[in-house]
Amino acid sequence: MRIRTFEEYQSAYDQSVSDPEGFWAEVAQDFEWKKPWKKVLDWNFEEPNVKWFVGGKMNITENCLDRHVREKPNHPAIIWEPNDPSDDTATLTYKMLFERVCQFANVLKKHGVVKGDRVCIYMPMIPELAIAVLACARVGAIHSVVFGGFSAQSIADRINDAGCKVVITTDGSVRGPKQIPMKDTVDDALIGCPTVEKVIVSTRTRTPVSMIKGRDIWWEEEVKHVSSECPAEEMDAEDPLFILYTSGSTGKPKGVVHTCGGYMVYTAYTFENVFQYEPGDVYFCTADIGWITGHSYIVYGPLLRGAISVLFEGIPTYPDAGRFWDIIDKHKVNIFYTAPTAIRSLMGFGPEYFKNKDLSSLKVLGSVGEPINEEAWNWYNENIGKGNCPIVDTWWQTETAGIMISPLAHITKTKPSFATLPLPGVQPVLVDENGQEIQGNGVNGNLCIKFPWPGIIRTTWGDHDRCRTTYFSTYKNMYFTGDGCMRDEDGYYRITGRVDDVINVSGHRIGTAEVENAINMHTGVVESAVVGYPHDIKGQGIYAYVICEASSHDSELTRKDILATVSRIIGPIAKPDKIQFVSGLPKTRSGKIMRRILRKVAEGDFNNLGDISTLLDPGVVEDIKAGAIK
Repeated sequence: MRIRTFEEYQSAYDQSVSDPEGFWAEVAQDFEWKKPWKKVLDWNFEEPNVKWFVGGKMNITENCLDRHVREKPNHPAIIWEPNDPSDDTATLTYKMLFERVCQFANVLKKHGVVKGDRVCIYMPMIPELAIAVLACARVGAIHSVVFGGFSAQSIADRINDAGCKVVITTDGSVRGPKQIPMKDTVDDALIGCPTVEKVIVSTRTRTPVSMIKGRDIWWEEEVKHVSSECPAEEMDAEDPLFILYTSGSTGKPKGVVHTCGGYMVYTAYTFENVFQYEPGDVYFCTADIGWITGHSYIVYGPLLRGAISVLFEGIPTYPDAGRFWDIIDKHKVNIFYTAPTAIRSLMGFGPEYFKNKDLSSLKVLGSVGEPINEEAWNWYNENIGKGNCPIVDTWWQTETAGIMISPLAHITKTKPSFATLPLPGVQPVLVDENGQEIQGNGVNGNLCIKFPWPGIIRTTWGDHDRCRTTYFSTYKNMYFTGDGCMRDEDGYYRITGRVDDVINVSGHRIGTAEVENAINMHTGVVESAVVGYPHDIKGQGIYAYVICEASSHDSELTRKDILATVSRIIGPIAKPDKIQFVSGLPKTRSGKIMRRILRKVAEGDFNNLGDISTLLDPGVVEDIKAGAIK
């Protein structure tokens, strides 16, 4: 169901609110189902228990691959752009991708993977990553992709939480000028992972690796001995498709579960309508498949719509800051979807990196991961889009599966730094601290969604109560996003940032508790508190306040040691940008850290600390202010 005018958007939105079941049933008819559903929707937000297309049977890969192989076997599906621009680009047609997915699906089956098993995938941005994801879905296994920048400990935590049976990885990876030892990291992780039976290793860098007899096998060898025919496993619409771990405001990451039917319908619908994808368009999303953006808008969404999806292994500044623009020029990219962090970092390099590149093929620009600031929006619009390409500033989350609030390209009138209007099927509300809905426009509040959409989170793996308490217990009968939001006089939505203890660093959500736990594991650290602060490139940086045992410690060395500890436990992505050593933390008499004070100090706003009289020791605030890092 393609929307082509603003009037059609309004009509679709009205229908999706007045008759949501009828609306989504009509959208879902566009897919191939093995058996029709008996009921479109069954839900309550108290348990929570949400089911879409109840009783429907399907396999998402038949809709991503088989149907396109019948209609256009030689049409490009994935264009792989390697890290080094002097290496050869690879193009996989739908027929080639289909055969390689079926082949690898047979490898999984040969090694005992059956429907419902969990498979951990820890790989760089190479075609085998997309193949592995789709092969899992083909046989009904639940994939859990772990971003290639995470540490051995982070991988082990995720493998053990999901109870993974198989791990798929590579010998190594290349990212910019760096070589990264992927298999070595997996080996370190597996020391404490008793559920893993097999490790399948794809060759990328020819790095020497240890291969354990009986456990470790080479991808390239295995595919030689299997057929490229593999019938798709029949899946219930509500069977889990994947688990993707995301940081929360407390403790360990939580495994967000998405299911086959609703995820398929929602990602395809949002991809086609937000980007206004036309057959033959070349679409380039710069995300990593280790995050939800890569799942939904590099792999599943584009392939469900028979699109051409560019898969990029490298980074935007290698070999120079013109790499994105080179790729757009080379492949005549029509739709470009990236993060504000990337845009802000590239702004600083000046015009010489894009001025001689042909960007005339571009029709649509997109932004994802965090709210885009007005300066970056204008730079993107003027220099990359030449004022001719609408910017779809998309708001959504790992838990929502797909885009929730966004302009529709060439349809919705855009406004810098505003996500604008909800997509059909999405019913946002702003509430105050007491959960009362805030009516009208020109208002601010906490962003909630009051009715389910097909891509909504179903549970957190192995701990359904955590799903309930995190998303559905704050405000009665509502999904709470954790974001603050304003709705302006035009009814447009603008996300104002997290209202819980989660920091958005370069579009990646990092829980403060997770970072504090890692810092506290370092020898000599007594206690720590972590907050976010405004960062010119990343959007938010991580500011850590740390209490150490001995006052005579070497601050600079301890700082480096703490960074190394955080890197090893979580990964480099979670390293604090600033570490301030303090003698105490601002605590209430009940022992609760007053984080608003720490946030204000981190922001350099010493004049609006509010009432500190309730603190156990108000004097600690002066010490913290005196030692604040500019």
